[in-house]
Amino acid sequence: MNDSQVIQNSGPFRAGDRVQLTGPKGRMNTITLVPGEVFHTHRGILSHDDIIGLPDGSVVTNNVGVEHLALRPLLSDFVMSMPRGAAIIYPKDAAQILAQADIFPGATVVEAGVGSGALSLWLLRAIGPAGRLASFERRGEFADVARANIATFLGSDPANWTITLGDLAEALPTTVEPQSVDRVVLDMLAPWECLGAVSDALKPGGVLLCYVATVTQLSRVAEAIRGSGLYTNPDSNETMIRGWHVEGLAVRPDHRMIGHTGFLITARRLAPDTVLPELKRRPSKTDFADADVEAWTPGALGERSVSPKVLRKRVRAAGTGAALSKARDLDAG
Repeated sequence: MNDSQVIQNSGPFRAGDRVQLTGPKGRMNTITLVPGEVFHTHRGILSHDDIIGLPDGSVVTNNVGVEHLALRPLLSDFVMSMPRGAAIIYPKDAAQILAQADIFPGATVVEAGVGSGALSLWLLRAIGPAGRLASFERRGEFADVARANIATFLGSDPANWTITLGDLAEALPTTVEPQSVDRVVLDMLAPWECLGAVSDALKPGGVLLCYVATVTQLSRVAEAIRGSGLYTNPDSNETMIRGWHVEGLAVRPDHRMIGHTGFLITARRLAPDTVLPELKRRPSKTDFADADVEAWTPGALGERSVSPKVLRKRVRAAGTGAALSKARDLDAG
């Protein structure tokens, strides 16, 4: 962890810090502290200067007497509120990725695609300063948003993080040495297309984890992993979270829950020339025709897109946060 990360997450609030304000009805707003600025709500105005200098976890009152709780956002709070170029990986899935891929301090990790940088932040925290994260992204606009979001949260550009523009299958062999990568995390539409390059980069025993949204993607990537003969049999799962309302004797499940967001599928790289022992299974219908495969192509699966106008706005918003965060740390230094 570098000095900017330590400062960012502790001590009194400073100009450039992001602060999560919770109002009397539980509504949360995240702001970046700027001297002389004010935060407007439908019930009064709160001056940034009234927050700067207070300890984390303070209660501050606006001009009409409404109280707000001020806390530094946790990483899970930040990723849910930061500017987005692409859809983010939810904290519930990020936590499972760190666990199931066994991301450890000092690990060399490859990530594709980077999206808005949410998973990159979790991975950087897990690998620590001794680790290395190599991220790959096809779209320059998404990479710009990710860079700005990461600089905003950490206060600087991490020295152990690189982001490469381009297709993973083509760019990975020119970026890392063969059998030098401990973990690979793929969050993309068609991860099976990159399996060859990923397999060459992974160390024997290394973990491949794919995050996919649909059952058709899950099926195809599982069959591709099995068909390669280079991995252990893949494991797949999804995570759902149901909160509970607990107040006195009123204890019940929340009316809303975070249901399906994506599937995780993991497998481990075998040593060269190793043949995996065949599992004894009951006969099952696993054959599929060419027409079935065609239905699973990226074009048939579809991909959510963000309009250029909205994306430009999000790039500007992310860049503003990064500039404020960097300026704060320069002043502190």
